[in-house]
Amino acid sequence: MNLPVGTLVNALTVIAGSAVGLGLGTRIPDRVHKTVIHGIGLATLLIGMQMALKVEDILLLVFSILIGALIGEALDLEKYLNRLAGILKNRVGSKNKNFSQGLITAFLIYCIGSLTILGALDEGLRNDPTLILTKSVLDGFTSIALASTYGAGVMFSAIPLLIYQGTITILAGYFQDVFTPALISQLTAVGGLLVLGLGLNLLEIKEIKITNLMPALVMVFLLKGFM
Repeated sequence: MNLPVGTLVNALTVIAGSAVGLGLGTRIPDRVHKTVIHGIGLATLLIGMQMALKVEDILLLVFSILIGALIGEALDLEKYLNRLAGILKNRVGSKNKNFSQGLITAFLIYCIGSLTILGALDEGLRNDPTLILTKSVLDGFTSIALASTYGAGVMFSAIPLLIYQGTITILAGYFQDVFTPALISQLTAVGGLLVLGLGLNLLEIKEIKITNLMPALVMVFLLKGFM
């Protein structure tokens, strides 16, 4: 079993970037905050489109999204994630009204992208953390911008990041025969649609419950054998 060293570094860069962003936050005018977030939103849309275009089986993608959405809404995952973020906010004594939004937005940005899946698999299967370390640098700089706008919640997104990404790395060795190139492409495409939705949220175009769509990533595994 390979330890998720790359993920540990990733979590630390998120914390470090967030610390810098928190220090800069009060010195940056609100209009600059808004423009920066819109810039991140545009970049997120581009990343999502690039990922989604890697789709190989459009029917698998559609069914994964539809069934995933039904499951996510039935469980109302977004409500529970918001509740957990609220509990954490109270535990740390934060007064920031954007704490929960910052934590959830940052977690989704850091954990849905293709680099998360491919990087974690690379480290788990080949003990090569190169992709995760590259992602760590990007996440660190993104954390500066997000934390300067959303506050301390961004820093605490390092916790679910560590759990989610680290779990993929640790389990990768046990499921190496399952993660075929076709499956990875399909996961990347479905993740790309979720990233597109996140970009629309950041641009304030449309509020989409991305958390309630995340079961679609699990459905890719379950449906792949039938389609």
